[in-house]
Amino acid sequence: MSQSLIQLKVDSALKNEVEEIYQSIGLDLSTAVKMFLIRSKLVRGLPFETSLPENFVTHQQALDAFEGLRKQAENLPEMSLEDVNAEISATRAERKAR
Repeated sequence: MSQSLIQLKVDSALKNEVEEIYQSIGLDLSTAVKMFLIRSKLVRGLPFETSLPENFVTHQQALDAFEGLRKQAENLPEMSLEDVNAEISATRAERKAR
């Protein structure tokens, strides 16, 4: 069987994190990539679901929502650190009471 070399560039942090995951289950990165390719061949496509989640939010939608919240907050009175801490304490007490 002839062999081919596959080279690809990925973010170093991603590579290191994924290598650690594979090592923890007894695989090296090369074997995991080979498994991906074999599985792709078997299913004749990507070996995992590739659809967007139902509640997917685009970057622009997130920015629009943030700007909307910022506009709502423009008219709110300033809170002191004591006010913020009091609100946090009240919320925690309410949660504990449940």
